[in-house]
Amino acid sequence: MHGYMGKILRVDLTAGTVWDEPLNEAYAREFVGGSGLAARYAYDMVTADTDPLGAENPLIFMTGPLVGTAMPSAGRYSVGALSPATGLWGEANSGGFFGPELRFAGYDGIIITGKSACPVWLSIIEGEATLYEAADVWGLDSYTTQKCVRELMGESRARVACIGPAGENLAAMAAVMNDHGRAAGRTGMGAVMGAKKLKAIGVRGKARVPVADAQTLNALAKAIIAGVEDDMAAASIRMAGTAGYVDMALMYGDMPIRYYQQGTWDEGSNLSGILMLDNYQNRTLACYRCPIACGRETRAPSYGVDKVDGPEYETLGALGSLVLIADLEAVIYAGHLCNLYGLDTISAGATIALACELFARGLLTSADTGGLEIHYGDAAMVHRLLEMMARREGFGALLADGSYALAKRFGAPELAAVVNKLEVPMHDPRAFSAMAAIYALSPRGACHMQGDMYGVDTGQGPAYELGITPGERFEVSEEKGRIAARQQAWRTLYNALTLCQFQNPGVERLLAALNAVTGWGLTQDDLLPLGKRILALKRRLNLRRGLTRAAERLPDLLLQPLDGGTEGNVPDLEPLLAGAYAEYGWDLETGVPLPIP
Repeated sequence: MHGYMGKILRVDLTAGTVWDEPLNEAYAREFVGGSGLAARYAYDMVTADTDPLGAENPLIFMTGPLVGTAMPSAGRYSVGALSPATGLWGEANSGGFFGPELRFAGYDGIIITGKSACPVWLSIIEGEATLYEAADVWGLDSYTTQKCVRELMGESRARVACIGPAGENLAAMAAVMNDHGRAAGRTGMGAVMGAKKLKAIGVRGKARVPVADAQTLNALAKAIIAGVEDDMAAASIRMAGTAGYVDMALMYGDMPIRYYQQGTWDEGSNLSGILMLDNYQNRTLACYRCPIACGRETRAPSYGVDKVDGPEYETLGALGSLVLIADLEAVIYAGHLCNLYGLDTISAGATIALACELFARGLLTSADTGGLEIHYGDAAMVHRLLEMMARREGFGALLADGSYALAKRFGAPELAAVVNKLEVPMHDPRAFSAMAAIYALSPRGACHMQGDMYGVDTGQGPAYELGITPGERFEVSEEKGRIAARQQAWRTLYNALTLCQFQNPGVERLLAALNAVTGWGLTQDDLLPLGKRILALKRRLNLRRGLTRAAERLPDLLLQPLDGGTEGNVPDLEPLLAGAYAEYGWDLETGVPLPIP
């Protein structure tokens, strides 16, 4: 197949064996790649009773047909498995260079089953895979692990995906880290890797992805890169990273404050990406073949750190506004600690913020925390708790299980700002009502990357040809629900290709690039059905795992009106869901999709 290496690496950690398996071409044609193809393989391998931390849960690394080609910003990879945080389908993706390098090493993906008796790491060089004992790297932070694995491979330019202490200790928000501080962060994929005693995967190769029409693809790539120069959204991200959205987010009321309960916060402007650019930024960083370069290398001199990856907008919200910390350097350092330990910044920050709220309400006391005072605005406390979470030390062991478990443990499950047990990210649906439907229908729990309606309604990358049009941000209607569903299907396809969502070349160019790579001869009318097919599959997998229609709701805290940029708006979810279900062809009462076409 054009666009595919044609091989999957299979790893049985229980037996300590590795072997090559031909890519299932029918699966690839129907589910494309990335999280879509990973979910299709997992669908055959998991049951209602599969333990997310058990040997039988497959951990799947998957690329997509655009990855490692001339297509700009197609440098991502996905990690999928049943989530230890939610019990449902879990997926995360990350940029950098690991995804393309996996393809250059000869593989479209890796399916890992079983559980090793001792810590191991996996080397893949030029199509040759070998497992090694990892006693010398187990216990190391993610940065040191990546460096050591490259040295052990004898390949200074190898790319490494690994876990830090959080993954080793099975923290529910443990991330898979690669390319220094890049993270496949959400749903606890690092904990699944840690449960299997797999510390790292190092990849290196020189193969090239076969494409159907290289000449056309190269011409499209040049046009797309040229188009980035005229894209105001891309220019803003290039200048200040995703942190450049902070001031706009505060204006709209989109950036959650004081654990989703406060509408305005004057000190929030101290977290501005422009201030970070002026005072703490060393340089910009780009992923594979990316002309946007949203990545930042910053510094935190007060903490003795001269190189920090990030922080991104989500980190500034989760470890800044959510816990009322306005000290930008302290937030930068908190993000650095998450990178070191391998923690998802969204879930980690939200769980600490919940602890602050429980403490403020007297539901949690110093008797429960080993003497620690847990207060909003205490940066040193946040830094200490991040380490305790990653190492499961003391009160950190409770935090490591995430917000849902923490709120339930202290008798206040209604305070957990989660959807299907996954912490709500830093985009408030009271600011952009259609995000309520995105969160409720996201196959991995609350997720802003499953359909960025805040971007659509601010005019960033709409896809008019697909019926994805910007509108009034507080609108609640069945038609708005349909638009949200289309955007979710569109981004689901992005996550299968896999393509960075900051790259918006337009439907026509993206379609032409996909056809140039694969030779499939698709039309615009084929694009959304691909995304919808993937969503239906993930939906069926989650229904198998016990998902119910009743679970599609916003947490209580997000149903309270606030002043400020949200103007007291509270989204009515049901009309949005009715529209989304109609767009998908799902039964509104049961949530069951029609048979996969």
